Order: sequence, then structure tokens, then C-alpha cells
Amino acid sequence: MILRHKSYYYMTCWEILGIEPTRDPRQIEAAYERQSKFATGEEAERLEKAYREALGRDPQPQKAPEHSPTPPPEVKAPAEEGAALDAGEQQVVREVVIQVNALLNDGARSRDPQIWKAILGEPPADQPRLRREIGRSLESRVRPMAENGSFPPPVVQFLGGWFEWYELADTTDTDPGDEDHRDLRPERDAAEAQDLPPQMMNFWPAVIGWIVGLAILAMLFGGMGGG
Repeated sequence: MILRHKSYYYMTCWEILGIEPTRDPRQIEAAYERQSKFATGEEAERLEKAYREALGRDPQPQKAPEHSPTPPPEVKAPAEEGAALDAGEQQVVREVVIQVNALLNDGARSRDPQIWKAILGEPPADQPRLRREIGRSLESRVRPMAENGSFPPPVVQFLGGWFEWYELADTTDTDPGDEDHRDLRPERDAAEAQDLPPQMMNFWPAVIGWIVGLAILAMLFGGMGGG
């Protein structure tokens, strides 16, 4: 009797014939005749196909046809603004914070704006959602340092724009009056230093000329008095 099973369409020819794989055509024919007594319709057609297949090739188990191809990997949609970070994004934030904390311990490198750009601008840390979370994680330590002058203006300006700490721009602005005063002071001091020698040089000839003039007058009056 033909075996009926939910995976009937995937059965091998030997399973349909109900015998073990064999090269003996007599066993195959006997199995076919035995099963054909009970086969009708579609079952008879499959039995005939199994019979021809068993006689025409080596008795190797037939592989079941492959199922539908594996669907392509699902493309992850961008997370909505304000949504919580997933585990991968949180790991990125932690790694960037660790790098920045190490940078802050190196006074020379922390004053280089290019190093800051390389760390904070490395994808995917440059994505807006991650950038804001990194800024919140660093704000308590980095922002006070930017405000108290621990970083040069280029670094402060970059941090202010990157993390949207726009108030930091005020710390890099300078008063034009103070700047002019500061810039002109060395020049004025230099000019004063250069002016002193000429003043001294102009003073001594006048004194010497005055003394010589008095001497000449004394000689003239003395001569007149002697005459």
C-alpha cells in the first residue's frame, strides 16, 4: 500500500515503492506491481514515475526539493527621533565616551581640534541621535573645561557647534576695545622706548649751546669792561 504522509511530495522513489534502495530490477518491479494494485489517479502517476526512476539510476536517496529561498536580511529602518537607543547604539556611545575621557587625560592632544573631530565624527557616532546622547554624557565634564579656558578657541568652537552648546561661542568672543588695547600696548611701549634716546640727544646739544652762548657773552662783556 502506498504510504500517505503530509510530505508525500518530497518522498524518494524508494519510499514511494516501499522498499530499500536496491539495484535488483526484480525487486523494483515486484514492489511496483504490489503498490499499483492500490494506486489510483495522482498516486498511480507518482508510482509510475518512482518505478522509472528506480530502474534508471543508482539507488541513492532522493533529496527533497529546496524550500523557498531564504528572504534577504531585513533592512532596519532608521529609528525615530526621540526613541530610546538600542543596545548597539548604546555601545557606540560608551566607546566614544571612553575615548574622550582618555583624551582629556592628555593635555597636549586635547588641545588639538583635529583629534576631537576624528573621535566624535567617526560613523556611526556622527548620527544626530547618537551625537546628542554623547553630548549629554560628556556635558558635565567637557563643557566646564571649555568654558574655563582649558581648551583653545578652535576646540571650543568645534565642541559648541558639534554638541549645539551655542553658549560656548560667547567664551571665545573678545571685546574689540580690549583687543585693540592689548594689541597696541606693546607697540606703544616699543615706540616710547624708541622715542627716549632721540629726546635725550636733542636735550644735550641745547644745554651745551646755552653754556657756550653764556661763555661768549661773558667774554664780550668782559672785554668791554676792560676797555
